[in-house]
Amino acid sequence: MMDQEDGDLTRAALARLDECDDVRFKRVMVSLIGHLHAFVREVDLTTEEWIAAIDFLTATGQCCTAQRQEFILLSDTLGVSMLVVTQDQARQKGAGNGAAAATEATVQGPYYWDGARDFPLGHDIGEGVPGEATFYSGRVTDTEGAPVVGALLDVWSGDGEGVYDMQINGQSEMLARGRFRTDDQGRYWFWSIRPGYYPVPMDGPVGRMLERMGRHPNRPGHIHMKVVADGFVPVTTHLFVGDSPYLDSDAVFGVRESLVVDFEEHAPGEAPDGRVMPSRYWSAHYDFRLAPSRA
Repeated sequence: MMDQEDGDLTRAALARLDECDDVRFKRVMVSLIGHLHAFVREVDLTTEEWIAAIDFLTATGQCCTAQRQEFILLSDTLGVSMLVVTQDQARQKGAGNGAAAATEATVQGPYYWDGARDFPLGHDIGEGVPGEATFYSGRVTDTEGAPVVGALLDVWSGDGEGVYDMQINGQSEMLARGRFRTDDQGRYWFWSIRPGYYPVPMDGPVGRMLERMGRHPNRPGHIHMKVVADGFVPVTTHLFVGDSPYLDSDAVFGVRESLVVDFEEHAPGEAPDGRVMPSRYWSAHYDFRLAPSRA
């Protein structure tokens, strides 16, 4: 007989892992079981509440499609994704490879779409997308300031109203997405739109959870970038619009002060790359710093 109050059930569950020969997997599962059992005891969880939790997770999985990852959204809105990101970067900083000076990472989010097209520097990935034209530029360097030649920037964002291509019914073509490589001085430049703030999807189980929590669902305006180069630690990050609402209360806890960028407004006329703009446009400059990979 097992006495749950004395923790015999927990000890029995943990003992089932005695023959596990995967050290890391065993460590993770021992901690998971221990914390989960402690949580059940701490809140005095009822059978009805546990079944409701199972139903919630089932609904979360059923909501996932090739265009929508509700589990990533759940992880993001509970702060778990960002916690994992910050722990990953803390490990890099502890490696003594200059990572402390590298660009900070943030969450990938649920809208990454692998396979975006490669474009030449200066291309406009915002063509046909609602929003105000914005010129993005900067450099990719190592943590000492030396240029990283041929670094790949994989870029994506929603439109000026915060809508991603994945959210548009029947939209099979990528919008506001593209990949660029830095030149021989580590420079990049391209056109897109000035992203607007937006709510995360509220029509699924995560949205209902946020409503019940009394939380708003909004993310500040941002553009996503993955920056990758041979010999360097890749970084997945955002550039946040400096005057966007919700910078202080991002629904997925992803804002880092170092990633908030001033978007400068410009009158119609010649842009930095020589393009003549018939209406006002914006510009955003940001330099990425990559830490060298460990040997």
